[in-house]
Amino acid sequence: MVTKNITKKICLLGDPAVGKTSLIHRYVYDVFDDKYLSTIGAKITKKALTLEKGEESVNLTMLVWDIAGQKVFGNVHQTYYRGAEGALLVTDITRKDTFENAAGWVSELFRIAGRIPVIMLINKFDLKDHAAVNQEYVNTIAGRLGVPYLFTSAKSGLNVETAFKSIAENLIA
Repeated sequence: MVTKNITKKICLLGDPAVGKTSLIHRYVYDVFDDKYLSTIGAKITKKALTLEKGEESVNLTMLVWDIAGQKVFGNVHQTYYRGAEGALLVTDITRKDTFENAAGWVSELFRIAGRIPVIMLINKFDLKDHAAVNQEYVNTIAGRLGVPYLFTSAKSGLNVETAFKSIAENLIA
C-alpha cells in the first residue's frame, strides 16, 4: 500500500456565535465549553488523520481556520479564504438569520477560493426544541447553495466527527 502525506486548508465560516470554535474544540480536543469567546481575526488549529483512498493510505493534515464571524472583519475574510480547499459553513438552528446570511458567506468564499467543497452544518441541534427553522427550510437553503448539510451539536458531539471526516474525504477525492 502506498502512503501519501498531504496538507489541506479548510475554513469554518458563518455568523458570530453559531459554534465554529466549539465545533473545532469538540473535534480536535473532544471538549465542550459553553463560555462564549469571540474569535478575533482567525485562529488556526491542526488535525491529522489517516484516510484510505483505493490502494492508497493518505495521511492528511488539516489546517482548520476558525474565521471571525463579525461583519467588521469582512475585509480580512478575503485574505483568510485564499488557498482554502474546503469549508464548513456553520449555522445555528435557533437563529433563522444565520441561514439568511449563509449565501453571503458562500458567495464570498467562492469568489476568492473558487468552487471548493462546502458542507453546511446546522449546529446546536441539542437545542432543536427551540428551532427557528424546519427541515423544509434547511432543504431549501442547502439546495439554493448547492451544498450538502449535517445537523451537528458541539455540546453533545452529534455528527462533529462525521462533518470533519466528510470534508476531509472531499479534499482527497
